[in-house]
Amino acid sequence: MHFDQRTQQALRDVGLETEDIQDASEAVVEAVETDAAALEAFFDEHDTVYSDMDMAHSSSDYPEHAVDYADITTHADEMRGWLRFDTWGVYVEDGRILDGVSKSEDSEAHQTWADVDYVELTLGPTINDRVRFAADREQLR
Repeated sequence: MHFDQRTQQALRDVGLETEDIQDASEAVVEAVETDAAALEAFFDEHDTVYSDMDMAHSSSDYPEHAVDYADITTHADEMRGWLRFDTWGVYVEDGRILDGVSKSEDSEAHQTWADVDYVELTLGPTINDRVRFAADREQLR
């Protein structure tokens, strides 16, 4: 189960049954898997992306990056992986989709992603920051 013991107890204290807590835990895991797939698809679909990353030798406020690949894995509620650009790569974690969300009208259906053009990731060592990426520089302004 995704939730730690304190969280599970708090959820029981407000009236949730064990089955409800298990269902919520599974929903969190599915949401993380869906987001990871959408993030990989974003980088797969765009040969070039722009970011709000502070780069020492960039003359642009929103530098351009040639994308090689993104490999993002999940474990329960955790998301991590590797983002590779043409000349460098970086460890990534905790990504999220900032636009392009279209939820099915069927409340039982999983979220689907369409036209994702704007995402955010935590980049690891050497960057150590939360960075937004977009398919178009204008989305970052």
